[in-house]
Amino acid sequence: MSAFVEQWRVWHAERERALADPYGWLALISLDWLSEVPATYSAAPGVWWQDAEAAYVDPRGDELFYEGEPITGVQRFELVNSGAGVRVSAGDVEVEVARRSGYLIRVHSPKAPALREFRGVPAYEPDPEWALTGVFEPFAEPKPTTVGAVTPGLNHVYQAPGVVRFERGGVEHALTAFNGKSGNGLNILFTDATSGVTTYPANRSVATGEPAADGTVTLDFNRAVNLPCAFTDFATCPLPPEGNHLPFEVTAGELLPYERSGK
Repeated sequence: MSAFVEQWRVWHAERERALADPYGWLALISLDWLSEVPATYSAAPGVWWQDAEAAYVDPRGDELFYEGEPITGVQRFELVNSGAGVRVSAGDVEVEVARRSGYLIRVHSPKAPALREFRGVPAYEPDPEWALTGVFEPFAEPKPTTVGAVTPGLNHVYQAPGVVRFERGGVEHALTAFNGKSGNGLNILFTDATSGVTTYPANRSVATGEPAADGTVTLDFNRAVNLPCAFTDFATCPLPPEGNHLPFEVTAGELLPYERSGK
């Protein structure tokens, strides 16, 4: 028990350090959707626009850098929808370019109020009973799965490699899984009976390692985390797939952030 708790505390401390990154999610100060008309935005230097395939920036006298090199003319960014973004640096801020159906830009600043006021992430006390064993059942082929988003009218499409089945209280449950963010393991978006009560209403996620040869995985709900939208209004997080609501209280993992609870 003591080793389990200590491992969780080490993990939780690293999680909070990552959130406090000066150019991470808490550093966001703006979100703007690009149009086909070149335009300037209050928090982002340069002139920005998009077409059906890519986003563009023209420095127009501002000092912008991409991948360590100065941008001297129009720079084009063609990105994967719902995939990773790229960063353009300008002074002490970074402009993230991402594709979420259309293109958007978000400015990260180490002087962001949310970063300055960050007090850590409240969480349930770790409990080894919430480290459950599941079985991964792969689909014959990964299924493109469309999910909604916390941003109204926006959808995300992810490849779902299969489902994870597990038992709780003698009842079997199945959760659609996506590929892990690092390219290894699985990532599962879910809600449960605590959502909107003690935990963030839209979603939480729990990651697993690579399934064993017999398909078994560990679903450690003690490490269920909030998505960026729980901390900032400048995120466009996906909602869980249909069917990924657990009809019982998962009293483990991260709670509603202080920033959302008013505490």
